Amino acid sequence: MKKLFPIAAAALLSISAVVSTAVFAAKTAAPAKSAQTFPADSTSTVTIGEFIDNPKLKPILDKYLPGFSANDQVGMARGLTLRAIQSYSPDTLTDDAVGKIDAEVAKLPAP
Repeated sequence: MKKLFPIAAAALLSISAVVSTAVFAAKTAAPAKSAQTFPADSTSTVTIGEFIDNPKLKPILDKYLPGFSANDQVGMARGLTLRAIQSYSPDTLTDDAVGKIDAEVAKLPAP
């Protein structure tokens, strides 16, 4: 029994050290980039796919660009930002519309 105690104590200390290290690493790790952070320049940083897939962002997109998210060709642009494709459709993606999207997204509370 006396030999078992030091072994059990050493095992508990090892487990405690591993858990402490994991907790410290989790607390100090940089947060992952996500559309959930709602940046103020969202039309430059958030992809069209992220806008469409996010239930908080899609209504804003639909409000200022009616029919955009339902367009058959939008699938080809899911990995791009609105600002990146703005020059291809300047009549639809006006500076005014894109600016209003950014302003409304920036007002959303952080998740």
